Amino acid sequence: MVLLNTAWNHIRRSPYQTFAAVLIVLQTFFVITMFSLIIYVSSKTISYFESVPQVTAFFKNEVKQKDIDSLKKQIEEDGKASSVKFVSKNEALDIYKQQNKEDDPLLLELVTADILPASLEVSAIKIDDLPVISDMLKSSPLVQKVIYQKDVVTTLKAWTDALRKIGIAIVLVLALDSILIMVIIIGMKVSQKKEEIEVVRLLGATNWYVRWPFMFEGIGYGVFGALVGWLLSMGVLWYVTPFLYYFLKGIPVLPIDPLLLVGILGGELVLAVVLGVVSSFLAVLRYLK
Repeated sequence: MVLLNTAWNHIRRSPYQTFAAVLIVLQTFFVITMFSLIIYVSSKTISYFESVPQVTAFFKNEVKQKDIDSLKKQIEEDGKASSVKFVSKNEALDIYKQQNKEDDPLLLELVTADILPASLEVSAIKIDDLPVISDMLKSSPLVQKVIYQKDVVTTLKAWTDALRKIGIAIVLVLALDSILIMVIIIGMKVSQKKEEIEVVRLLGATNWYVRWPFMFEGIGYGVFGALVGWLLSMGVLWYVTPFLYYFLKGIPVLPIDPLLLVGILGGELVLAVVLGVVSSFLAVLRYLK
């Protein structure tokens, strides 16, 4: 308790230094939380595109059902497709009418099942397998046309990978900045109390007894900064959620599981403690040699 009171007095008596330390830690954990959420949304979006039909193969009119069934079985046995769905001519007509139900009914009557092709809708287990599935369908003499949104899927995956790398780089830089700022601030306080520390050590205090108040101070900066940074990111998430619902229309990403948000906070608090301990330990180290 005495050590905690000492740490609190260190924090209370230097509000500007405390504000600077908390501010840089806050920025670090705000960025960590936001990039974590961005990566989560991106991963869920990719998972969604992996679960819906990404490759559609339209058959020639003269193709027989047994040949279609044979091709369907071949794709299923290849092991790269998570689902393979056959859409008959009649089902294609129903889909067409549903998608164009607001058009002129007389025009819809002119469209019959005979002029619409049967098709296979294929979903891949992994997005990387989509080109293989697409090439397999294109090589079949039964298939007239293959629709494969290659550019959309490839771009999405590339953006997600780039965001992950950029996020890690930014977080590492900000974490290093946080450590350096806290080392400087706590080091200044240690320097100001150098004579007091020498007296305490002459009275028999151990090095760890001297360290602990400064380590608690560093942990306080880290934990408070992480908590405020997380709360700010939750405010941003709450504000942009309506826009995300509109932008991600049809993609089941929102609402984000509260347990995930709490898990992010828990991980950040652990990291904040580590940053605080490392920073304060380094700051005090030179004075206890």
